[in-house]
Amino acid sequence: MMKLALLNFSNVIIAILCVSLAVLVLIIAYRKLLQYMGKGVPPKEDYCVLYSLEENPSKAQMEFYFTAEKPKEVALQILDENYILTKEIYRQECTIGGNIIRFDSTSLPNGNYFFSLVTENQKTMKKMAIAN
Repeated sequence: MMKLALLNFSNVIIAILCVSLAVLVLIIAYRKLLQYMGKGVPPKEDYCVLYSLEENPSKAQMEFYFTAEKPKEVALQILDENYILTKEIYRQECTIGGNIIRFDSTSLPNGNYFFSLVTENQKTMKKMAIAN
């Protein structure tokens, strides 16, 4: 009876080790696959990150915030609901780090709009509402 219990215990240990080894091999294979799939991804520093407005719907003075990892020519545009350019509020080279662009929205009628950050290799849009 004692030999049978030892035999079952060693079988359980071997099974646990085999399962652990299989999981480890799967994790390593998954990481290699992710590395392989990510080889064609452009570097993060080539893109800006545009953030949503803190206040939505916005009233009067608005602050658009975006970050950049290197200086580049950017344009900040306001588009209407049909994605038609309504106003370009900023076009110049941005600084490294956080950038805040202030805009007085009283020149636009109330409604839904999009704001867009455009660079030579990127166009990012966010939705906003204006209620002056």
